[in-house]
Amino acid sequence: MTTTTFFPGYAIGGKRYQAPSTRRASHRKVLLLWLIPVVLVGGVLAVISQRVTAVPVRYVCPPDCGRPPTGTPVAINPRFTAPDGSFSVSYPAAGSSYKVTTQADGVVAEFTGGEGGTMRLFSQPANGQTARQIADALVAQHVPDAQPAYEIPNTMVGYQRGYGEAIDYYPQGSTSDYTRMRVIVMTAVKNDLALIASVVGPYHQFGPDFGPGKPSGANVQLALDMGKYVNSFAWRGDPPR
Repeated sequence: MTTTTFFPGYAIGGKRYQAPSTRRASHRKVLLLWLIPVVLVGGVLAVISQRVTAVPVRYVCPPDCGRPPTGTPVAINPRFTAPDGSFSVSYPAAGSSYKVTTQADGVVAEFTGGEGGTMRLFSQPANGQTARQIADALVAQHVPDAQPAYEIPNTMVGYQRGYGEAIDYYPQGSTSDYTRMRVIVMTAVKNDLALIASVVGPYHQFGPDFGPGKPSGANVQLALDMGKYVNSFAWRGDPPR
């Protein structure tokens, strides 16, 4: 015999029911709720950054080529300072394949390795002359039968715009042979004082098997070591470098 269980309740007539739809925020509203805080925070950060960050100095180079990198550079090579303090310059350290002699006007470094040569880092009064006039006078005085090779573009000496050129000459050796020699002279004038860097050595064309590994018209071994000393020149009052 089957037992039927009844549950208390109410009987109602059959009807159709419809559940109310769930209200959702529109995509535009959600996007605005995200964007407004982001824009506000970004604006606040931009204002703070603008107030705490120094305005960068803009240079027009040339003629104003700014200054060397900030901070005190690490001094690796010894430094020559003129007796009157008018300029200073770094020069090769002892035991670096150079025989160094200091004079009142600068430094003479004879290269004792490789193909040899001589580098001079010195000064002389400009007496109102331009860098090019000084370079031309030095070449006429010290280089016999000079043959100009090319003018060095955008020459800088001690971060001061100047003038530079490469010259060739052919001294006669002890065996009556003529050896091609290359001279590079670079100079700049400031405070009516000319600072001059020059190298002289045997001509050797740079290429894949000799030189810096990239195109260059220097064509003298000493030129590979010249740059750091040219950039180390400083007139009185210049920042350390």
